[in-house]
Amino acid sequence: MTINSLPQQAINVHPSIGTALVDAHSKETKLFRPSTMRSVTLSNRIIVSPMCMYSSENGYFNDFHVAHYASFAIKGAGMVFIEASAVEPSGRITLEDAGIWCDTHIPVLRQITTLIKSQGSVPALQIGHAGRKASVYSPFHELSGLLLKKEFGGWPDQVIGPSAIALSEDYTVPKEMTEQDMSRVTEKFIKASIRADKAGVEVLEIHSAHGYLIHSFLSGNSNQRTDQYGGSLENRMRFPLKIIQCVRDTWPQHKPLWVRISASDHKNDHGDIGGEDKDGWDINQSVIYARELNKIGVDVIDVSSGGNLAIADYSAGPLYQVPLCHYIKKEANVTTSAVGVITEPKDAEEILQKGKADYVLLAREFLRDSGWVFRAAKELHVQVQWPKQYASADRERYS
Repeated sequence: MTINSLPQQAINVHPSIGTALVDAHSKETKLFRPSTMRSVTLSNRIIVSPMCMYSSENGYFNDFHVAHYASFAIKGAGMVFIEASAVEPSGRITLEDAGIWCDTHIPVLRQITTLIKSQGSVPALQIGHAGRKASVYSPFHELSGLLLKKEFGGWPDQVIGPSAIALSEDYTVPKEMTEQDMSRVTEKFIKASIRADKAGVEVLEIHSAHGYLIHSFLSGNSNQRTDQYGGSLENRMRFPLKIIQCVRDTWPQHKPLWVRISASDHKNDHGDIGGEDKDGWDINQSVIYARELNKIGVDVIDVSSGGNLAIADYSAGPLYQVPLCHYIKKEANVTTSAVGVITEPKDAEEILQKGKADYVLLAREFLRDSGWVFRAAKELHVQVQWPKQYASADRERYS
């Protein structure tokens, strides 16, 4: 029996898995405090970050993805982000990326979102376009990160960007986009958001980070145009804001819209908040961008960093991106989510307690431990709802 054929009463879980059961500790613990964005309520503030699995063929999700995302929902994550899905075939990073460029991608995605909802979690999806970082080998190949040539299934002649500047010698030189190209890509984002809604996605995130298409327009390190889309910060933000505004206008108003940003290119700032890269991309420009995103109805700024330069000046240690998130939250007065080597429950709780972010996103730690929510509850002394099928594993009940 598939999840779609289950009777409605069989897929309603009350309370949701990962919900804090009312006691003194759960009231004091922000990590397990529910949160509402527009019409969507999360049972806790622990979110599975979008992670590319490089396991699709022609963009299609498959049985692996169903099992993969179900594992997080069954074990209590408040929201589960489904990996970056390309809005057009040439917008994939690798040949094995997920996609949402045609209606036939909807059915399996709908199966995944239905399953996530059945466990009381919230299904979210990140959509994006790889831009000048497209057509490379996936991490599963010996040639990982190197250009995937046309004879091996790549599309180097279709790679696009703001300027004809390659990320490095390992990548192809992108075609500088025309205004016609920009209109076409904008329409692809709009149609992708419509498909996401039809597939049952409740929260949509636009990928505007890590050197992919939208981020590459924002940064003067990759955007050296001399028209209305290059030069000043206002010009560099023009195309990104247009895409996001069009998606916000199309995406149902009762559903939240997130945007992931790279707070800095880390060109010369050593990861320091005070570092400047006025002609490239830095934390101060990110604050201005975050304010503009807030004005057009973006609900959460998902703060990451880097990815736009082949050589960047920073070290990636535990919690290394949290100060960037905190700075943007404070200076732009926006709702934010923190990412970046968050592994310990006490650290995740402290991020929220000290007002450094409103949500925490974990990536590889969830791959190591899909039951991280239950671990966090135990360490923070909060009793939470377990799936009834796994109740015998909640030994705290019997101690």
